[in-house]
Amino acid sequence: MLAISIKHLVVILGLFVSQSDPFTEGVAHFERGEYAKAETSLQQAVTAHSDPRAIAFLALARAMDGKCENAVPDLQTQFATIADDKLRRLLGLSLAQCELSSNRFDDASIVLERLRGLYPADEDVLYETARLHMQAWNDVLREMFLKTPGSYRVNQLSGEIFDAQGRYAEAVEQYRAAIAKNPKALGLHFEAGRALLMSSHNPETLRQAQEYFEAELGLNPTDAVAEYEIAEILVTQKENDEAMHHLERAVQLNSQFPEALIALAKLKLLANADDEGVSLLERAVQLMPNSEAARYSLMMAYRNAGRFKDAVREEEELNKLQKPPEGEFSDFLKRLGQEAPKP
Repeated sequence: MLAISIKHLVVILGLFVSQSDPFTEGVAHFERGEYAKAETSLQQAVTAHSDPRAIAFLALARAMDGKCENAVPDLQTQFATIADDKLRRLLGLSLAQCELSSNRFDDASIVLERLRGLYPADEDVLYETARLHMQAWNDVLREMFLKTPGSYRVNQLSGEIFDAQGRYAEAVEQYRAAIAKNPKALGLHFEAGRALLMSSHNPETLRQAQEYFEAELGLNPTDAVAEYEIAEILVTQKENDEAMHHLERAVQLNSQFPEALIALAKLKLLANADDEGVSLLERAVQLMPNSEAARYSLMMAYRNAGRFKDAVREEEELNKLQKPPEGEFSDFLKRLGQEAPKP
């Protein structure tokens, strides 16, 4: 459950009351991890109305003691109404964890959405949000494998999992199994082709990958990325004219596709179509101003076209991108390197 430093919280919230006060005793028990004792003392504090925050801390104590069902109603109320910012954060995190522990993903999502609005850069809030998505993913994944074990979607998902693990040969097998079950499903041929490319660039693998991309285009003629992948394969085979055709089609389908713009520009420059190549690279830089590849290609294109002032400007921009970032974090890394113990 939620790790709360009550020692610091006592100072933050100004809990300077008598040690015999049940609220302070409850907080002290909480700090020592004595949640049952904390609950007893805090319940007394609630009954005695000794501190308005007693209900909130009682709910936190119950949650930490694994009594989420008893804690959730008060956690919800206190999280929605309490004014103290730091305590509200703790209540929200504890509530989200309770909802997650009971697999109430929708409820947890509502709480975490509000927490992200209140604390958008909070590492604990972001961590719990990531945990929500991971837990929900695993739950649905388990249900999918149990209820539809023979579906093409199971093969597709298995392929994606192998893909993410870098096990490309196994990923291809799963995509092929999915295609055999549903040959008209969009995306399967593309994923099979991409996994093949990741596994090897030998001529036979490239040929098979190209066939999968072409099959994807047969199902979805507007797939700009499939056009781009075919072009990249053709470039490796020195078939620049045919590659250019596919890249032009990719850019036509998606004018905001910087990788295709850069690849097409390079072929245009090789074909001595300098003005077209420069124009394409300028568009790519506008779309991806932090792309070193786009900046470098544009710099070289300017030089070759005799536009030396423009080339110098691009070189300056490229140098800025390649320069290590300055600031507090980079200074910290420098100090860390200096202070690191020698092996």
